[in-house]
Amino acid sequence: MTNRIGFLLVKPQLPENIGASARALKNFGFKNLDLVSPLKEWPNNKAIATSVGAKDIFKNTKVYSNIRDAINKYDIVYASSARKRDINKRHLSFEKFIQSIKKNKHKKIGIMFGPESSGLSNDDISYSNYIFKVPVNKKFESINLSHCIIIICYEIFKNLKPKYFKKEKKLLDCISKKKLNIFLNFIENRLEKKGFFSPSEKKKIMLINLRNIFERIQLSNKELRILSSVFSKL
Repeated sequence: MTNRIGFLLVKPQLPENIGASARALKNFGFKNLDLVSPLKEWPNNKAIATSVGAKDIFKNTKVYSNIRDAINKYDIVYASSARKRDINKRHLSFEKFIQSIKKNKHKKIGIMFGPESSGLSNDDISYSNYIFKVPVNKKFESINLSHCIIIICYEIFKNLKPKYFKKEKKLLDCISKKKLNIFLNFIENRLEKKGFFSPSEKKKIMLINLRNIFERIQLSNKELRILSSVFSKL
């Protein structure tokens, strides 16, 4: 699915933002990044340097002189805009935008971004099917190009690859309840000898608190051996 989605930067001004955008794409498994009339000559060493481990994204990057040619390979195009546009085009909330991506996941999708200083023009947006906006603080709505892209990549990835968010590391070496009880008895006896349980009527609640601590930790056998050695030395 991620191979069907392409990111199109229209007249990007800073090569560093192009490089950071490539990193954002690769972080979440996307591969398609194209440019329309970049301000600086392409390929660009600053963009390559900023991309760090994602410079392979640029192997397939194409540079177009106009949006019309750049979007020919897509079935649906979404335009990112930081402000509401007074044009006859459907504006999607960010949530609806993600839902629309999921709904059209079998089609070729293009997501279009404008220059850092001004964003997409109304003429640029006329080539899109939908407009959407990343929700941000209304008192400071300007968001960096690459930051905007990484938010979008993350949200699409989260919705299209839910299994990545359900994985939990299994604890394979947790101690048995029997071993934990032996350990807690050992601690109780040592603390009793040191006069820790004072006043004596609070001993029960102290032991409950200790058990809660160690039950919550889910110790491994190695960790239990270390703690037993520590308490023995103390």
